[in-house]
Amino acid sequence: MIKKLAAFAICAVFSYSVFLFANPKQEKMPKSFVDVQTVIPNAYYDIRYFGTDNFVGAKVDGYKAPKCFLTKKAATALAGVETELEQFGFKLRLFDCYRPQMAVDHFIRWAADTKDTKTKARHYPNVDKGNLFNGYIAAKSGHTRGSVVDLTIDNLDMGTSYDFLGEQSNTAYPKISKQAGINRLMLKAIMEKHGFENYDKEWWHYKLKKEPYPKKYFNFPVE
Repeated sequence: MIKKLAAFAICAVFSYSVFLFANPKQEKMPKSFVDVQTVIPNAYYDIRYFGTDNFVGAKVDGYKAPKCFLTKKAATALAGVETELEQFGFKLRLFDCYRPQMAVDHFIRWAADTKDTKTKARHYPNVDKGNLFNGYIAAKSGHTRGSVVDLTIDNLDMGTSYDFLGEQSNTAYPKISKQAGINRLMLKAIMEKHGFENYDKEWWHYKLKKEPYPKKYFNFPVE
């Protein structure tokens, strides 16, 4: 009887351990974050990593819904941008907001697989995939801190598509049309006015200067 009970206990512990391994505790979104659509209802939400229209060419880990989450501080600042743009008949189009660490890990795995080049022609035609770690893909992303957003002004030509990985996407790249250059500068000016700063290799990438979590990287899913 004792042997049977011992065997049962061992099996129970093993089963519970397997359950915990297969179902790790999921990180929850902090109360300091907000669904941006509740703050900026009139913007367009074109969340690319929820689908396949992105440089990976697949739905990205951690994106369970086409939603945009940001810290409340960043969302409030961005609402000021949208309000000002709407006065001139424009609206924001948002491509990515908070990005979980599991998504960044997906990017790393994809970039390391140099045989997968199905999106090269559209997203990185002039860059060897192995060189994407030089300025485009990293083990940590500012997006994961919750105060970085990828966006554009809807219906304006910015010279390249979103997530085009190459020098043409540098904000100050000179060999684009005059109008596209003006449009990039207009986006940069209004974002800076409301407290954001641009990553100069990507015209679409803006970080809140006074971000509330400068050293914290989150990993809750977008859902």
